[in-house]
Amino acid sequence: MKKIIIATRESQLALWQAYYIKDEIEKRFSDIEVEINKMTSKGDKILDRPLALIGGKGHFTKELEDAMLRGEANMAVHSLKDVPTFIPKGLKLAAITKREDQSDLFLSYKYKSFEELPKGAVVGTTSLRRKMQLLRKRDDLTIKDLRGNVNTRLKKLKDGEYDAIILAYIGLKRLNLLDDIPYKQKLSFMIPPMGQASLGIEVVEDDEVALEVAKALNDKESFICTKVERDFIATIGAGCSAPVAVNAKIEDNKIKVIALIGMVDGSKILQKELSDDIKNYNELGVKLANLMIEDGAKELLKEAEENAFKEYRPNRL
Repeated sequence: MKKIIIATRESQLALWQAYYIKDEIEKRFSDIEVEINKMTSKGDKILDRPLALIGGKGHFTKELEDAMLRGEANMAVHSLKDVPTFIPKGLKLAAITKREDQSDLFLSYKYKSFEELPKGAVVGTTSLRRKMQLLRKRDDLTIKDLRGNVNTRLKKLKDGEYDAIILAYIGLKRLNLLDDIPYKQKLSFMIPPMGQASLGIEVVEDDEVALEVAKALNDKESFICTKVERDFIATIGAGCSAPVAVNAKIEDNKIKVIALIGMVDGSKILQKELSDDIKNYNELGVKLANLMIEDGAKELLKEAEENAFKEYRPNRL
């Protein structure tokens, strides 16, 4: 019998994702045995600082990639939004699962909606993308950093450390954590990040069995949309220290992509969208990035990165 070893982080959501893919493989391939290799990433260990200051979201993927390169796993399952646009030599981002609901979700024990938050209300998120869009909409809010796993974040909300917090809807849905929170609202004004609500299947590049399995798990439309988003991020050179949102959708054989970059406080915003025939998807993300670069995106990104997380950086003498 053939065997696939899936490398995964040990967080509750990461394990849900890995076991979901395990089940999907076993449904399709009766001759393949699937084993889960649980690992702790650097991003899971360091919880007192924003991800951007410890090297970004790549710290959620590096240990899994190293395990594959050492021959300890054939495949890794990631939240696609955590996967950097650079994939190490010898590995391949081979499949994207069908994208689900990409909404950012408002959660509160005190207030029924985002609109009902009083002036100065404390809202929890460490996402620069979310901070930018929240403050663009409501510059009177106090945004407070929020780290830890999903359950830790929800406990902080329940304990009254925040008036509200913002999390991804899909993670809470997958873990059945929505029922106990009295007030919930999908924020329709928020543009999601690259890859939101899809899983990325990364495999060893020359592993024929893993490649065959990945091919069976790939959703063509999600693959196309997320490729446009990842091409945009790679071209514009946006790292974790920059507030960036980008989202592509397919409608009536057309593909549309919208992107937003700016200052964390929402004071300077650059937003553009572009659409084309779906057959031209390979160029669309790069084209949008270049149009925004012409409008000063690089300079705005540099300014945003220099100003992000100033409170965590030591003052220079």
